[in-house]
Amino acid sequence: MVGSAIVRKLLASGHPASQLVLRTHAELDLCNQAQVQAFFAAEKPDQVYLAAAKVGGILANNTLPADFIYENLMVQANVVDAAFRHGVKKLLILGSSCIYPRLAPQPMAESALLTGTLEPTNEPYAIAKIAGIKLCESYNRQYGQSHGIDYRSVMPTNLYGPGDNYHPQNSHVIPALIRRFHEARASQAPKVTIWGTGTPKREFLYVDDMAAASVHVMELPKALYDQHTSPMQSHINVGCGQDVAIAELAEAVGHTVGYKGSIAFDPSKPDGAPRKLMDSSRINALGWQAQVALQDGLQRAYKDFLKNHA
Repeated sequence: MVGSAIVRKLLASGHPASQLVLRTHAELDLCNQAQVQAFFAAEKPDQVYLAAAKVGGILANNTLPADFIYENLMVQANVVDAAFRHGVKKLLILGSSCIYPRLAPQPMAESALLTGTLEPTNEPYAIAKIAGIKLCESYNRQYGQSHGIDYRSVMPTNLYGPGDNYHPQNSHVIPALIRRFHEARASQAPKVTIWGTGTPKREFLYVDDMAAASVHVMELPKALYDQHTSPMQSHINVGCGQDVAIAELAEAVGHTVGYKGSIAFDPSKPDGAPRKLMDSSRINALGWQAQVALQDGLQRAYKDFLKNHA
């Protein structure tokens, strides 16, 4: 989802398609160190956007914790090290808002990293994403001056949009709700039951906004990037600045899909962290703002679902 959006943004910004070096998961297993090293040796890219990750919602994170920590650690370690060894000067890793403590002050500023206990339901994934930040910082600290590398990381809030994963069990909340409400409407189900209490608040960013932010951060002059970060706290949050209760989100998705039944909640299922709103003042000060409002984004996402997944 994010990789495709970054490609759309790069093409729209005037980068010729012939300059973009792309691989699907089927073509290149980023967990395989030998494959990754061979890819970089053959292609020798100038810049790398690392959007690949094993991702999922609460159920997937709870069910597959070993897969989530192992695969994400391997992908990042293999790509960052191969990029360095084959002369890549600029690299951008995409992380996640779950890197912050479960009860971090809201909105969550970059300085909240490593100040408290993580949310248990996605701790393995969060640990891997924190490692990605520290990989970039460590390579910069050791090799930045001697080799001229500049590796950066951005931490998006919850993303959604075209190319999302609509798997019945392993998807994130918006694609999961889109599928649930679409199927409920088709079967004329009188009620849809949502996991948890509906009270947690989440922030959502349309994926093409995230792509624009990624390219924006990658292309910032180093002096300006350094001015707004520090060597051991160099990641940048990316969010829209507003959050919504899961109950309100469910109503909005139901409305978008055209579902007419009732919505119930199952408090026996986990809620996750009570609130996760990003402080995006750093990237706003660097000249980027989100453009796509939630209701507009939901309509675009549902249109994509109908076209490619229904």
